[in-house]
Amino acid sequence: MNDVATTPAQDERTIGQLVADASHDMSTIVRNEIALAKAEVTGGVKVAGKGVGLLSGAGFVALLGLIFLFETLGFVLAIWLPISAAFGIVTALLFIVAAILGLMGKKAVTSAKPKPEKAITEAQKTIAAVKSAA
Repeated sequence: MNDVATTPAQDERTIGQLVADASHDMSTIVRNEIALAKAEVTGGVKVAGKGVGLLSGAGFVALLGLIFLFETLGFVLAIWLPISAAFGIVTALLFIVAAILGLMGKKAVTSAKPKPEKAITEAQKTIAAVKSAA
């Protein structure tokens, strides 16, 4: 009898093995995509954190300068007005500036949408490749 015709060749793989390999490959791809997304977001957060720290320091020093500037403005206005009226005007001006800056800051925060663009693009390419291969 000829056993070669009835048994599969030694190097041919079964459907179960192929499915297991495909499943393993897909899980590896998904893990790599997640790692890419984590790395992308982490890098962005580190840079943003450093920037926020530097901006906070600059803001504090600017605040000290503004305190002296507005105090000087109050005393200059006190030359022509009673001192309480002069400092009342300066205080109102400060609240108006604070409101404008607050609205601008709120707009900036709501418009910031950090997302891992590269990871999303790579995941879409992977999905398209898997669909086209199937």
